[in-house]
Amino acid sequence: MSLRSAPAIAARAACDSLSAMLDAAPISHQRSHGQARVSLTASGGLGDLFQKGSGKAILPRVDGPVPEVVFLNTSGGLTGGDTLTFDLSIGKGAAAMAATQTAERAYASPAGHAKVEVRLKLGNGATLFWLPQETILFQRAALRRATTVEMGDGAHFLGVETLVLGRGAMNEHLNHVDLRDARRVFGPDGTIRHAEQICLDSATLADVVSPAGWQGKTVLATLTFVAPDAEDSLGRVRDLIQTLPCAAASAWNDRLVLRILANDSWQVRKALIPVIQALGPGNIPRVWQT
Repeated sequence: MSLRSAPAIAARAACDSLSAMLDAAPISHQRSHGQARVSLTASGGLGDLFQKGSGKAILPRVDGPVPEVVFLNTSGGLTGGDTLTFDLSIGKGAAAMAATQTAERAYASPAGHAKVEVRLKLGNGATLFWLPQETILFQRAALRRATTVEMGDGAHFLGVETLVLGRGAMNEHLNHVDLRDARRVFGPDGTIRHAEQICLDSATLADVVSPAGWQGKTVLATLTFVAPDAEDSLGRVRDLIQTLPCAAASAWNDRLVLRILANDSWQVRKALIPVIQALGPGNIPRVWQT
């Protein structure tokens, strides 16, 4: 009778264990779910705060009269199956600036889509500057995002969204993403004041050099300003962007839209800051300065 050595027995046991793992049902990966809700009163004070899962909100101490709200996703990024919801309400006549703590990252999704919902509500005469930091798309990212804004009578809303295709410093070139980014702004009577949807997929990326596409650029920023006097600001905005190689602004029906294309997200941010300052209270959220 031959006796097998202890190492041989251990190796066979490990092999049997690995085979059992491979034959088992697929592992259900953990997904992140977050929700954060903030309500500001007419005086700018905190009326309500709710946080759940990976969704958080903080109100940093500021020197100026306009309060700031900073939302964050503690999961560190988004992938298929993740959900994230941010809600912000501004009371009648109040003003606020809101941003995200850092750039959001949409990572590769092995299955399904990450879903993000942003709901913003402005009371009569309220002012809100919604200034999330950049959204960076990674190869094979799958993201569904919907931003809905409800404006009261005489309210002012400015929103910025910046999309970045990969990390330029890593020389990344994306050829497979699945993005649906819908934005809707409603007036006090429930009618749509502004609506747009950006869709990116493999076919879009393959034709990204088209004049109707991104013209070979990797960063797209869109600034939307909806206010009773938005059209009056068009000349000022055009003066501020006249030196940019790929930027354009237009205004109609109480709204102003600015788009900037580039290959460097930091250069785009530097171009946006004076425009935001010209249209708003003169400052930007502290998180934008770091």
